[in-house]
Amino acid sequence: MDESRYAAALTLDPEWLADTVAVQAGRPARLPGAPMNEPITLSSTYVHDANIEYGRDGNAGWSALETALGALDGGRAVTFASGLAVASAIADLVPADGTVVLSSVTYYGVRNIFERMEARGRLHVRKTPADDSAALLAAADGADMVWVESIANPLMVVADVPAIAAGARERGAITVVDATFATPLRQRPLDLGADIVVHSATKLIAGHSDLLLGAAVCRADTHADSLVAHRHDHGAIPGALEAFLALRGLRTLAVRLDRAEASAVELARRLASHPHVSTVNYPGLPGDPQHERALRVLPNGSGSMLSFDVAGTVEQTEAFLARLRLLTHATSLGGVESLIERRARYTGDASIVGPTLCRLSVGIENVEDLWADLDGALLAALG
Repeated sequence: MDESRYAAALTLDPEWLADTVAVQAGRPARLPGAPMNEPITLSSTYVHDANIEYGRDGNAGWSALETALGALDGGRAVTFASGLAVASAIADLVPADGTVVLSSVTYYGVRNIFERMEARGRLHVRKTPADDSAALLAAADGADMVWVESIANPLMVVADVPAIAAGARERGAITVVDATFATPLRQRPLDLGADIVVHSATKLIAGHSDLLLGAAVCRADTHADSLVAHRHDHGAIPGALEAFLALRGLRTLAVRLDRAEASAVELARRLASHPHVSTVNYPGLPGDPQHERALRVLPNGSGSMLSFDVAGTVEQTEAFLARLRLLTHATSLGGVESLIERRARYTGDASIVGPTLCRLSVGIENVEDLWADLDGALLAALG
C-alpha cells in the first residue's frame, strides 16, 4: 500500500503539537470532492501488478492509521489484530536462545507470551522491578531485549525510559516500551531512546470499547520490516472496520484524555483520604512514590488510570464492586466509560498485587457523579 499518499496529503507543520497531529495526520489528499476520511476498503483480493495483491499484504485503512500513529510517535508504525499480536511479533525479534529482560510488573498477557517461549526453550527471561533501573540494567548484561511499560499495569509503576534505553543500548539490547497507558500524547518513548513503542490501540487510542487492534512504532526500518513480514506470514492483520474506527477514535484522543486525566487526578486525591482505602497508586498524585519520576518522564501528564487497595477483606471489596451503579465492573480500559475491577481475580496478577487492589479506568463522565458512586459504594460495603 502506498503510504506516501497520506504523508503527502497534508504537510504536517513540525511546530504543530500532538493533539493537532492526531486530528490531521493520515487523511486522504485534499482534492475536489475527496472524502475527509479514508474509506473502508472491504476486499481480500486486488488486481495484479501493484504492491498489494492479497488482503494480508496491506489495506488503505491500515496505511492511514499507521501514518497517523507514526507521525504521533516519531517512527514507522505497523498495526496488528490486537496488542498481544504485536507482542508476539516483537518477541519473535529475539534470536534463538536469546534473553529478554522483563519488568516484573508487566501485563500478564505479555508475561505469558515470554514465559511460554522460555518453557519451550526458545529464549530466556529475566525479571526485575521496573522502578529499579540499576537492577534492571544489571540484568540486561548480555540480553537482547529489554521490555518495560512506561506506566506499568496495574500498579502504575513509572519506568525511567531514558535511563533504561541508554543503558540497554550500551549493552547491545533493544528497548521496547509499552506506552498504552501513556499514549503518544503523554510520552514519546522513541524520543527518549527506545527502539520500539507498543500500543494496545483497543484502549485509549480507539477509546470506545468496540474493537481490538494493536500497533508497534519502530525507530528502525529493519524492525518495522520484520514486523510487517511477521504480520503477513502469521495472519495477525487488523480488520478494515477496526482500522477505520481506531483512526476515528484517535481524532478525539486529546479531548477524551484531558477530561479523563483531570478526573483521575481528582479521584486519586479523594480516594487517598478515604477511610476505606489504604493505598492509592497514581503517578500524578503528589506523595505517590512514582510522582517525581513521572514529572520527569511523563511531563505532559500521568494519564487516566489509577489503582487502589480497599481497606477491607476480599469479600468486602467484592461487595463494594457489586454496589457500584455508574462505574462498570469489567476488564479493559481506556474507553469513554469508567471501568473497575479487582485485579487479583486473575491468576496472572495475583502474584504481584494485593487481594483487594482495584484498577480504575477513568472515563469522561462527570467527576462528581463518579465520586458519588465510589464513595457511596465504599461506605455501603465497609460501613
